[in-house]
Amino acid sequence: MNDTESRNLGGQTSNGTPSKSIEDKLRILITDDSKLLRKKLREELEKLGCEVIEASNGKEAIMRDLEQEPDGVILDIVMPEVGGIEALQVIREVSPTVPIVMLSSAGTPQKLMQTLKMGAIDFIQKPYTKEQIVRAVESIRKARAKNLKKAAAKKSSASVEGGNSKNEEQ
Repeated sequence: MNDTESRNLGGQTSNGTPSKSIEDKLRILITDDSKLLRKKLREELEKLGCEVIEASNGKEAIMRDLEQEPDGVILDIVMPEVGGIEALQVIREVSPTVPIVMLSSAGTPQKLMQTLKMGAIDFIQKPYTKEQIVRAVESIRKARAKNLKKAAAKKSSASVEGGNSKNEEQ
């Protein structure tokens, strides 16, 4: 089982045991080209009990996502090298269930709709408030819990189907 499959099972190891519980500390990847904003956001997230991984552009965000499998991602839209929309697209392809929240000062209704259609779960306009970050973390936690439940149901269903076919063969 590869890393993406493991994450798609909602944080379960290849033998089906949970690698993390819903109450565990969330690992959040924050991506913004502003070092000051990343520092401020890190402080906010750590106060909320999150572990923080940082990236300064979309290219780094994609690499961190692949390497460190965060529980959620916060992505700025306008960044050098690879922008947030392109990073969202790639992360969505390699990690289809990871919750992603977009963050931008250049937010337009069109960009908001585009990112939500691409799979982002929320969009925060800069300058953000503490309350918006709290809501984003709650959204990431809920999406992760939902993914864990779906993965458990899917695993249970596969076990039942696998058991039935074995019984039918006998």
